[in-house]
Parts: sequence; structure tokens; C-alpha cells
Amino acid sequence: MDTNQQKPKNPQKPGNKGAGTPPDASKQFWINLLLTFGILLLLAYGFSLMSERADEPEQITVTEVANDVAEGLVQRIEVQGDILLLTYHGDDADAGPTRKAKKEAGTAISETLGNFGITAEQIRAVEIKVTEESGFRYWFLMLAPFTIPLIFILILLWLLLRHMRGAGMQAFTFGQSKARMIDPDDKGQRITFEDVAGAKEAKEELAEIVDFLKNPKKFIDIGARIPKGVLLMGGPGTGKTLLARAVSGEAKVPFFTISGSEFVEMFVGVGASRVRDLFKMAKKAAPAIIFIDEIDAVGRVRGTGVGGGNDEREQTLNQILVEMDGFEPHEKLIIMAATNRPDVLDPALLRPGRFDRRVMIDLPDRDDRDAILKVHARKKPLGEDVDLRVIAERTVGFSGADLQNLMNEGAILAARENRKKITQYDLIRSIEKVMLGPERKSHVLNKREKEITAYHEAGHALVGSVLEHSDPVHKISIISRGRAAGYTLTLPFEDKRMQSRKQFLDDIAKALGGYVAEEVVYGDLTTGPSNDLQVLTALARNMVARWGMSEKFGPRALESDGGRTMFGPGLGDKEYSDKVAGEIDQEVDRIIREAHKRAKDVIVTHRKALDAIAKKLVEVETLEREDFEQILILHGIEPKKPEGVEA
Repeated sequence: MDTNQQKPKNPQKPGNKGAGTPPDASKQFWINLLLTFGILLLLAYGFSLMSERADEPEQITVTEVANDVAEGLVQRIEVQGDILLLTYHGDDADAGPTRKAKKEAGTAISETLGNFGITAEQIRAVEIKVTEESGFRYWFLMLAPFTIPLIFILILLWLLLRHMRGAGMQAFTFGQSKARMIDPDDKGQRITFEDVAGAKEAKEELAEIVDFLKNPKKFIDIGARIPKGVLLMGGPGTGKTLLARAVSGEAKVPFFTISGSEFVEMFVGVGASRVRDLFKMAKKAAPAIIFIDEIDAVGRVRGTGVGGGNDEREQTLNQILVEMDGFEPHEKLIIMAATNRPDVLDPALLRPGRFDRRVMIDLPDRDDRDAILKVHARKKPLGEDVDLRVIAERTVGFSGADLQNLMNEGAILAARENRKKITQYDLIRSIEKVMLGPERKSHVLNKREKEITAYHEAGHALVGSVLEHSDPVHKISIISRGRAAGYTLTLPFEDKRMQSRKQFLDDIAKALGGYVAEEVVYGDLTTGPSNDLQVLTALARNMVARWGMSEKFGPRALESDGGRTMFGPGLGDKEYSDKVAGEIDQEVDRIIREAHKRAKDVIVTHRKALDAIAKKLVEVETLEREDFEQILILHGIEPKKPEGVEA
């Protein structure tokens, strides 16, 4: 039972499959082997057809040939090596020989017939023609017994080598770059700034890069130096890769893309070799763009000792730095990189002359979300009731990738129900599916569990509605989604870039609303609030150790993102004493206990409203904002309104 914060959780993406032979590799090998045998049988069949004749002459002995010549029956004898083809008087000359015989190899026809007592006059009475066999059929029949088995063996070896190519046979290509090139003339893959909604400031920064790639002379003549490296920074799904592709699409130059992890292999020197090969290819295609995604995979701070004794990653980074220093202004080659962890990059990457232009890409605001939704709705049939502005208002904290997924899920829901158009209801359901996961209709709660869940979510909603600095409640549900048995959806009236100490304290109290509701109503606790407790504990600790929001410690940042200290390169090493660590724990405990007291005061004071909300949830399972606010008004609680709107 989770209370949803303003920023939705990004769903975990399934990891890549591990290395090794694919499950269908063995099956494919046997298919290839059977295919080879089939080809062999077809060749043998073709050979037999070509070696046979429909009008094959009758086979006779040389003695019979001599007798027929002696009797004057033979009109013509055609000699082909040691084969005699005979045409008799009265036969159709156009039909060809009617009989054949085989004589002794190496002897003349006159000598052969003379041995049988045939006189020279009798031989002269017969037309004798000596020819040599030639043509395709002759050579095929001569060579087929040798070539067909050889061809079969070569095909079998080729299939075996192809099957083994995924393992040791790739050793000779380890040093080659694995970058994929997108051709600027490929309209199917070309992306321009029109396909990238929002990110106005980022597009303005990158427009200069496009202008340089199109017309470098304008900048060189005036002595301006366009940055060699552009680092795109932003959270996952904010459109870093899309913007890089849009730059190449606008400039109409080749786009070489590779992931940072593809440089690193288990063999020493492979990464550096791939870097050299990549830059060599790009220079040949210049003007061009090299894009390295997730550059933090190879660009982390050197000398930390992370990754064991193998310094292959550091050698790869050194080669990247050397290649970037080797650029000349006339080379018209731009290297772009993307990361969501700029804090871990080596300082040498960020100095002037390398990635000296850094472009920050934030999560889209309301107007940007509206524009992004319109881009992804271009090829989707929308119903008349669809209002993308409303969807944009309800997707605070969504990235561009989340919004694309939302539109896709809406289309899937409509197709699943055999409808031709996407409705507003489909998109509303897609928001919850992207944030929390699909409905678990098979997860049926018994009567008591359903009641406990209703009180739990009612506790979150009630505390969040009463406390001044908490975001308003938009929806409450006790229908299971993902790992949550129920959820309370809270969204701000407008986008926020910063949050205050008072807002965090109210959020902690709101997260404890379900815990306190179970405690007050049932005098017992369940495992339902487990995720709430993890979230609020982490939030309270960040307030104390990271954001200077503790009165006891004041403006001190003892930890940075991920729990790493700011005073040294160590990961997880704390630069404060055990005594200070204990004081941090005490301060976190104090914040949580005070929030617990505030939440309990709200639950006890407005117990009737809590009961009414829980009862309605048990009845209808889902409460939208309007119905929830009606219950609040009936119990004397004023719903929250946007600033400037009178209640």
C-alpha cells in the first residue's frame, strides 16, 4: 500500500540476456545441416537427369557392328572417343543414332573393324565421322563425381564455422568498432528538431552545432571555435539520444552511435583499438557526428581502484582523450555523449577542448508534456473526448519516454477492447499503469484485508488533505496495481523545481497516514506500510545529511547523491565520526516521531471523515478527486485550491 509521490517511479527494465549460445542455436544448426543434405540430393537428382537421355541408343557389341557393316546395313558411324554411334539405312537422320557400341580404347575404327575381317571397300561404303566430346554436359559429367562431394564438404564447413562464429571465431574482429551508422539520406530513420518536442534551451544550444556542420567556413573565417565535444546530461528518458540524432538529421550528416559499454572487453587493448577504429571511420565520413551513449561506463574518474586490477577501462578513456585532442578545426567532426551521472566523470573529459559544452535536459514542464503528447499522438486515432492538456496536467514528473509509453499503452488498451479510437479514459488508465503497473485483478482481498486497505489509503488521503503544504489528492484506489495493494495519487497544481522543508515534513506525515490509521482503528499493524516506511526514512535522512534541513546540524552536507561522501573519492566511506553518525540517526528519529504525532492528531481529530472515506472506498473501490472532496466538505474540511482561486 503505497502513497504516490509527485515523481512516478520508473519501471525496471529487463536486463540483457547473458552471453553464451542462444537457446535456438542448436536447433538452427540441425536445420542448416538438413538443408545441406537437401541441396546435395537436388544436385544428385539434377546430375542424373542430365546424364540420362529420353532417346538413349540401343547398346550392341562390336561384333554386331562388324556384321552389320559387312551386310551393308550401316549408313554412318560417329566416333566419340571409344564410343561408336551408328545410324542405319532407313533410319531418320534427324532423330540421331539408333545404336551405340564401345570399342577398345586407343585403336582406330578401321583397325577394330579390320580385326573382324571387314575389308577396306566395305569400310569405305560407310560414312565415318570422328568427333571429340565437349560442351557443358560433357564437362559436367566428367567433373561432377569430383566437384559435387567437394561442394558438399565446403558447404558443411561453412555452416559449422558460421555456427561457431559467436565464440572464438570473432577473435580477429575484436578490435573493430561496433558503432552503427545512420545514413543521412535514410528518411525512415532521419529525425529532426520537429520530432523533438520541448527542450527549447537544449535545442538552441545544439542549433549552433548544426550551423557549424552545415557551414563551417562562416565560423572558421571569423576565428570562432565550435566545441569539439557536447555532453548531454539529464535523467533517464529525457531525450538525450533523440536530440543527438536530431542534430545529425538537421545537419544531414552521418551519425555514428555506440554505447560506452561496447568499448570494454575482457581482452586488454580492445577498447582503445575500437576507439581508434571508430574515429578513423568517422573522419573518412566527415562532416559527421560520433555519439557515445552512457559515456560514464568508460569515463569514470581514474585512479579510484574501482573495477579491480584490470585498467582496460582507463586505457579506453585515455584513447578517447587522445583522439579528441587530435581533432583539427577543419575536420568537421563533432563528438556527442550522453550520461545521467555527470558527477562521476573524469575531470579530463570536461576540460576545455573536449566536452566543453554541457547541455542539461530537464524533465518536461506542463507545456512541454502537452507538446510531447501531441508528437506521439500523430499516428494514433484519438476520440473526440481526448484532451491532451488534461493528461499533461496529470503527468507531473513524467519524462519524454514515459509519455511515449503512456500513449502506447493507451493504444494497446483500446485495441484490447476492439475499439478503433483511443479515448480519454484509456489515457487516464495508462497514467496509472505507467506509474504503478497493471491492475492485478486476480489479487482478490478478503473482506477484512479490503477494509484494512481502505483505512490505510484513507489515512494517506486525509492527512495529505489536512496538512497545508502537502499536494492535493487526485485519486484513491484499493485496486491492486503492481506491488501495491492500493494507492493514493497526489499531484501538485503546478510544476515544481524545488521543494521546501515544510513540504518534506508534510510528505513524511502523509506517508505515515496509513500506518497511523491502522494503529488507531485496529490497534495493530500489518506489513502494508513497509514501502511507506522505507520512503519516509530515506527522505528524513536526506533532509539531515544532504540538504541541511536539520536545526541540529544546520547548513552541512555530510553526504552526496547515493550516500557517497563529498570529501573524498571513496565510495560509501564516511568522513564523519561514529558520534556524528549516531546524532544523525537521532535527528532522523526525531523528525519521524514528530511527523507521526502530527499524522495521529489529524486521524484522531477527523476520525469521522476517515471512517466515511474508508466506507466509500470499500463500496466503490476507487474515489476520484471530486467525490473525495465532497466527503471532505461534508465533514468540515476545506479542499485545497490553486493559488488565486477562491474556495
